[in-house]
Amino acid sequence: MKKIFVIASAMLLLFACKSKKKNDYFPVISFINSQVKHVDTSLYRIIKVVTVDSTSDTTFIRREDFRALAKDFLESPDLTRYSIGKKYKEEKFYDQSLNRVIFTYTPIKNNVEVLSEQVTIAPTLSGEDEVKSIIIEKMKEEDGSMLHQRLLWQVDESFQVVDIIEKNGKPVSTKKTEVIWNRTEE
Repeated sequence: MKKIFVIASAMLLLFACKSKKKNDYFPVISFINSQVKHVDTSLYRIIKVVTVDSTSDTTFIRREDFRALAKDFLESPDLTRYSIGKKYKEEKFYDQSLNRVIFTYTPIKNNVEVLSEQVTIAPTLSGEDEVKSIIIEKMKEEDGSMLHQRLLWQVDESFQVVDIIEKNGKPVSTKKTEVIWNRTEE
């Protein structure tokens, strides 16, 4: 009886440790969440530009609506979670011409929502490297159509969501939503 208890306890401990495993990947979702929190508490003027095919519409938005607009980023699968991240591989590359380190995450297996994630970081002499941009490409089936999304987050400045929708027998439609909050006027 004691032996069964020890084996069951060991299996339970092993399962508990395994389920809490995290990948040592860049925490994309956590980073974007911190950006959203910053904008939520800021006094930035926030502009939304929606372009459907070739027609654009520009509006000012309230801070309270910012998080909802960023949902495509925030609801992306979190690759730092072991159960999700184990389906991806990480590649690191230093682009000397751009002076940027690029982390790229691509799937090892098929049938995943995130087709790729890319994080671009500018190294600094002080050692406090700066994240410059995050790109996420996703594909999912939604309401009988394929939704291909290209997401771009420009740190401390703007984000963009491009939706490419393919429905059976209908022309492909494209919608681009850009949200700008801290871009200096040119």
